[in-house]
Amino acid sequence: MTTPAGALLEVDGLAKRYGEAWALHPTSLRVAAGEFVCVLGASGCGKSTLLSLLMGIAAHDGGTIHLAGRRVDDRPPESRDMAMVFQSHALFGHMSVRRNLTFGLRMKKVPADEQRRRVDEMIELCRLGEYVDRMPAQLSGGQQQRVALARALVMRAAITLYDEPLSNLDPKLRQSLRDDIVRLHRKMHQAALFVTHDATEAMVMADRIIVMQGGRIVETGTPESLYREPRRSVTAELFGAGNLIEVALARDTATLPGNLSAALSRTVDDGRRHGVAVIREESIRLSPNTGGIAIVLERQFVGALARYQVDLQGLRLSAIADGNSVPLVPGTRVDVRFEQPLHLLEDDAVAGLEARASS
Repeated sequence: MTTPAGALLEVDGLAKRYGEAWALHPTSLRVAAGEFVCVLGASGCGKSTLLSLLMGIAAHDGGTIHLAGRRVDDRPPESRDMAMVFQSHALFGHMSVRRNLTFGLRMKKVPADEQRRRVDEMIELCRLGEYVDRMPAQLSGGQQQRVALARALVMRAAITLYDEPLSNLDPKLRQSLRDDIVRLHRKMHQAALFVTHDATEAMVMADRIIVMQGGRIVETGTPESLYREPRRSVTAELFGAGNLIEVALARDTATLPGNLSAALSRTVDDGRRHGVAVIREESIRLSPNTGGIAIVLERQFVGALARYQVDLQGLRLSAIADGNSVPLVPGTRVDVRFEQPLHLLEDDAVAGLEARASS
């Protein structure tokens, strides 16, 4: 099998099952050289199973893995030219930071001078200079995760795999390390496959996002395309669509409860009379009107923004407004206007299909 031009990692029909249950249905994907790809999905969707199969930690039940044109799914983990950063730091507790970084290079029999050069470079890039002689127990959680990151990158593997490495950190530290990871990969032009359940994390890190559900890839695209034009409801929900509403369809128009009409982002010409539309919270404008068709149910102040829940003829809508705007108190009647055309989801059925994500 020849790897297509630009595809560093190519996975074809990779699968894993436990008895009759599929942990990962036959799945295919590609990662280009230097590309940062995030795998996004809820717990149990198969994303960590995918990484375990790629790394060789778990045995696969079908499919192939090619890396830089070479088949690797029949090779042990140490021969796959992949590095992995786990959710737990998994550092050697009896070794100093420097020895933790050097260990893998020694196992690969990298010459001593090259070991020192690579380790010194990663110590500088990961800002670990003051910790090189400390033991893991003497480091904070964030410092330990930075060491784990440096230990993976110092190997200069063809691709680095990340299994939710930031999920146990506090928000400020999580953001700092998230930025560090992206910065280092851009600087070193190394490919990455980063697993997360956090859509915001995926959006700010990824060149491309793969969405998984039920052991399958259901959608793939750039952060912007998946946020603005998701095809599946699971994608819309992961990206915080706010409102997924069943609407009546008439070519380029959707009708909501209260006979409220809104433009669609595309013409419907497949004969459908009903569908599910994405109405983003930030696209809804509420205007006080004593004869308005909707009623404010609640208001939550969250600093720069205010989040409203309104009742539109029995339909509950979530809307976002400027936090400095005049508050609309619960019970206020309002008019509802949409500043953007509504985006219509496609059919969500994926059963029996082989999911394929390509670059």
